[in-house]
Amino acid sequence: MAEARTFYLEIVTPERQFYIGPAEAIVFPAVDGEMGVYPGHEPAVTAIEPGEMRYKTGGQWEPVAVGAGFAEVKPDYVILLVGFAEHPEEIDRKRAEAAKRRAEERLRQKQSIHEYYHSKAALARAMARLKTHR
Repeated sequence: MAEARTFYLEIVTPERQFYIGPAEAIVFPAVDGEMGVYPGHEPAVTAIEPGEMRYKTGGQWEPVAVGAGFAEVKPDYVILLVGFAEHPEEIDRKRAEAAKRRAEERLRQKQSIHEYYHSKAALARAMARLKTHR
């Protein structure tokens, strides 16, 4: 029996269904490093860190900036639920750089623990966008 060459991929954010369709592979930033998935992968559930992700469809790798979230991996499908997902051309570099500067400044100030984690998350989002935008 021939092994499947693709799996069903869903990338979903609170605002939209970013991508739904076949994929040949996906690499995303998991909490313990990058995780790569190909068809037939063992089942897994993992947390996703903000960063650059890429998926392969039609023989082409598509880069995507993603926010924190979760991934469910099965041999024939992968579902990512992330805070945001953006193609490089959707990213406003100047806006991301300004957000990075604001977050870094907030981190230098004395804050509550809640404000500190909020600032760290904002910085991670900005860095993910800047890394993917190139």
